[in-house]
Amino acid sequence: MRVNKKYSCLPAEEKGIHIINIRAIEDIGYDQHESTLLNSLSKNPDADCKYGLYFRDGKRKVDYILVYHYKKSSAGKTLTRRVHHNDSSARSTKQDQPLPGKAVQLEMRESEPHVDYHEDDKRFRREEYEGNLVEAGLELERDEDTKIHGVGFVKIHAPWNVLCREAEFLKLKMPTKKMYQINQTHGLLKKINSVIQKITEPIQPKVAEHKPQTVKRLSYPFSREKQHLFDLSDRDSFFDSKTRSTIVYEILKRTTCTKAKYSMGITSLLANGVYSAAYPLHDGDYEGENIEPNDRKLLCEEWASYGVFYKYQPIDLVRKYFGEKIGLYFAWLGVYTQMLIPASIVGIIVFLYGCATVDENIPSMEMCDQRNNITMCPLCDRTCSYWKMSSACATARASHLFDNPATVFFSVFMALWAATFMEHWKRKQMRLNYRWDLTGFEEEEDHPRAEYEAKVLEKSLRKEHKQKETDKEKLTWKDRFPAYLTNFVGIIFMVGLTFAIVFGVIIYRISTAAALAISSTPSGRSSVRVTVTATAVIINLVVIIILDEVYGCIARWLTQIEVPKTDKNFEERLIFKAFLLKFVNAYTPIFYVAFFKGRFVGRPGDYVYIFHSFRMEECAPGGCLMELCIQLSIIMLGKQLIQNNLFEIGIPKMKKFIRYMKLKRRRSLDHEEHMKKKQRYEVDYNLEPFAGLTPEYMEMIIQFGFVTLFVASFPLAPLFALLNNIIEIRLDAKKFVTELRRPVAVRAKDIGIWYNILRGIGKLAVIINAFVISFTSDFIPRLVYLYMYSENGTMHGFVNHTLSSFNVSDFQAGTAPNDPMDLGYEVQICRYKDYREPPWSENKYDISKDFWAVLAARLAFVIVFQNLVMFMSDFVDWIIPDIPKDISQQIHKEKVLMVEVFMREEQGKLQMLETWKDNDKKKGENCNNHSPRLCRSRSGSLSSCHSYPLDV
Repeated sequence: MRVNKKYSCLPAEEKGIHIINIRAIEDIGYDQHESTLLNSLSKNPDADCKYGLYFRDGKRKVDYILVYHYKKSSAGKTLTRRVHHNDSSARSTKQDQPLPGKAVQLEMRESEPHVDYHEDDKRFRREEYEGNLVEAGLELERDEDTKIHGVGFVKIHAPWNVLCREAEFLKLKMPTKKMYQINQTHGLLKKINSVIQKITEPIQPKVAEHKPQTVKRLSYPFSREKQHLFDLSDRDSFFDSKTRSTIVYEILKRTTCTKAKYSMGITSLLANGVYSAAYPLHDGDYEGENIEPNDRKLLCEEWASYGVFYKYQPIDLVRKYFGEKIGLYFAWLGVYTQMLIPASIVGIIVFLYGCATVDENIPSMEMCDQRNNITMCPLCDRTCSYWKMSSACATARASHLFDNPATVFFSVFMALWAATFMEHWKRKQMRLNYRWDLTGFEEEEDHPRAEYEAKVLEKSLRKEHKQKETDKEKLTWKDRFPAYLTNFVGIIFMVGLTFAIVFGVIIYRISTAAALAISSTPSGRSSVRVTVTATAVIINLVVIIILDEVYGCIARWLTQIEVPKTDKNFEERLIFKAFLLKFVNAYTPIFYVAFFKGRFVGRPGDYVYIFHSFRMEECAPGGCLMELCIQLSIIMLGKQLIQNNLFEIGIPKMKKFIRYMKLKRRRSLDHEEHMKKKQRYEVDYNLEPFAGLTPEYMEMIIQFGFVTLFVASFPLAPLFALLNNIIEIRLDAKKFVTELRRPVAVRAKDIGIWYNILRGIGKLAVIINAFVISFTSDFIPRLVYLYMYSENGTMHGFVNHTLSSFNVSDFQAGTAPNDPMDLGYEVQICRYKDYREPPWSENKYDISKDFWAVLAARLAFVIVFQNLVMFMSDFVDWIIPDIPKDISQQIHKEKVLMVEVFMREEQGKLQMLETWKDNDKKKGENCNNHSPRLCRSRSGSLSSCHSYPLDV
């Protein structure tokens, strides 16, 4: 067996290394010195490999890592590796040649008392898969001598020819030698931009990629035939680590292992436990002494630190390290957070306006005026007594903070803000596409998922078809019908479960209010409403947090049984289900308070009961808007604080601690082994695997709903969202840089289905805010009273106008208060909030004409508000172009320059051809004037001048 000395520092016998050379590489035309070697590391780590970032030779960079678990045999680890490599070499040697060590292998297997066939099957699959990777051109190196016992690592390196081949297949745009000047602003705009740059200089990250560029390299899809167009002076850095890992991952996905019942790629091998993990390596350490500068350390200092919360994000460096998809998420999160600043300022102004005008609000002043002596009807049967309206003074004053004319303006403002935010993001996205060379990028159809291929194979095996017809099989709606039915029933059940829990909380509120009303202390009776509301909201919050986690798992399971064909289809269906369930879970309690509480109460003497014993709860005298504000604020703040921040910090830390304790338990007591420094791939293996961006997007989308859907009842929602996001950006950044394995870079030109969800929420917010203003707040009843019923054009008498009268003698038997003299006097007439005829009317307690007038005004306001704001939003959408003008000019300029480059190349070829033809003609003329011998001597050819070829 020939051994290439290029990859070996010590003799193989001294290091215990067994090297094979796969002949398949020679068969496809590769030189012997570029052949791939499958190596095992020696026990002592070499400093030349930079602790796992490079192969053992210190020259070939590790682009990807495959991790597997193995069980050591009693004969020792060295013999196990020898057997493994002999099996691997059997594929690349002829059948009639004797295999070195084969007899040792057989003797070893015969002497083994117990054989784990499951482990052997996994090992055989790994051998075949790694052999196929070698045939694809990748170079592998194995390491089983690590501090993590029972865990082996396969290091993968993609050589230059493989990188070039795959870059051409993937149509990766790479920078060419051609550079051009970026159009700069002139005149007043240039001065304004320079002033803005000087002002914002302290908040700019100290990253080279973030500095404004005046020149840009022309990019073109990589082609091996046109390598002269690209700057290949430094081949080691031409393809960065992100691109190299992406290329290797594409090879891993399409490389199959046919020893199983069906062909398996890396995703299926991971799912079946053949490999336990697969990931690219981080660039190096991010903390410690004597660390070489790397992008990870730079990101940790300038991005993933709470001390730089006031700075812009180095988005270009994030994209360079993590890829376009993750870069777009953080860019979108940054734009969203920036846009929350004006919304927060306006929200604070609206809140301060409410605080400033609370003492001038006539309805709340009338409610607080004890001279009015308005006696209200009991809030519950028997145990509740009559009460004074002035006792609800604090609630009425607090309601004005959020229920004033400014909130209507704020609702319109937030609807336009949402439209402006979407347009601003589209423009920012186009700028990033231009900077990241994604303008012509189109997503190609992804590889079918392993589960889909398995299902297709199972279907084809059930049918009596030939093997050639297997590829034609596909899953139809009939095959998926049981899964669709399960999805429909499951989602309906989950939504029904959410409604049932909300209904249970309603029962709790009603029963607790009745129980607290029996309290003998006046202070206990006065704080019933606040106590019930606060405890009920906390219960809702806990249930929402628990169900969020449950619904996430259920949504994933429902998507898996559908067996989507590609990863993109899987992700989109998962997002839709998870968003639907979590949206219902988060907003159902809020919808109840906003639109249903107090609507179906009935009236004194004819109340509506649940289970014939619990009376439906009513809104406070100041309306349900204040309670809606409390509900919204506690759920929003609690969800952000507990679920988004504490969970994101606490759970990864806890998992990391558990993994550390397990490894510490397994670790050998050998001092030399303990003191050995871990390799880079060992350190990264202990990190948490990347689970996708869906949870990150989901929490921000739910927050966007809190900010826009019910903003009329809580103007401070944008402010709390802004404060949360400032922490969230750095928290997510720290998680990606320090807590997670490095994800595979994925190219993407937009945020996908999330943009459509954002647009849907923006449209829904207009409708919901219109109904909140019309039906939940008292804005419309006040307008109706002011312009139709007020005698002097003021709001004096509004409270009395909204109250109806009830004769206490009309109480149903057993529902009158047990202590009718609780106020110190006998009550004949009590008041309740509704538009009904008085008891002395002919149609007593019927709905009055005032109710229908207010209802008509409310519906009219909904229609006008919705259409007006929708029109204004569409106008903003239309007036702001999706592509900035300067970017469209630069894209056009790139196309023109690219055409010029190719035209010059063609002209150069033609000129060279013409030059050769002219030289041939001159030589032909000289041959006519001289002897053929002289012509032969000048031309240096053995042919005569007449036979000299003229075409090139």
